[in-house]
Amino acid sequence: MIWPILKRDIALLLGGGRRGGALLPVLFFLAVAMLYPFAVGPDAKLLARTGGGVVWVAALLAAILPLDRLIEPDLEAGFFDQWALRGLAEEWTCAVRMVAHWLTFALPLMLATPISGVLLGLSGEQMMTLELGLLAGTPGLAALGVAVAAVTAGLRGGAALAGLLIMPLAVPLLIFGAGSLSAVGEGGIALTAAVSLVLVAMSPFAAGAALRAARE
Repeated sequence: MIWPILKRDIALLLGGGRRGGALLPVLFFLAVAMLYPFAVGPDAKLLARTGGGVVWVAALLAAILPLDRLIEPDLEAGFFDQWALRGLAEEWTCAVRMVAHWLTFALPLMLATPISGVLLGLSGEQMMTLELGLLAGTPGLAALGVAVAAVTAGLRGGAALAGLLIMPLAVPLLIFGAGSLSAVGEGGIALTAAVSLVLVAMSPFAAGAALRAARE
């Protein structure tokens, strides 16, 4: 039963062309990388020094774009109730939704990262470190997205509130992820992975509790 739900969730988040689907976060991500050099000037050393942080901020903002489609449409349509009646706990359905969110936003962003790196003047070594950091950290961003979307589902202005909530919660990922490009190196990636793992472990339980509370 998990596999059909995962396929459905991926199709839902891809959007089938609706609201840009998975293409919109990638275009937003590339637009940030393209516009940043115009804002700070053509200083190659400055771009290389700050480019990794810009990519991480762009990844966070791109992860926020699909939040309104993560939980609320299925909650309003009663899908979570149906799955619960079939014996599938909310924690499982939220974990599946988290995987689908990661597959539809993080993988395209990682494929687009080399283009962003070229625009920002990052070296090959910096690019590899950035990709490893995103691989370690984006599961945490996906986990945060699902948990926050579940907490704010059904609230007036829930999408905007979700965006405001996720930003401070994602600060540790941004600090360690961007820091991995400096002297922190592999230690930064390890810290990013540790924070991400904690978020992935906690998110399904927090989201499931929020969904049960929303139904009561």
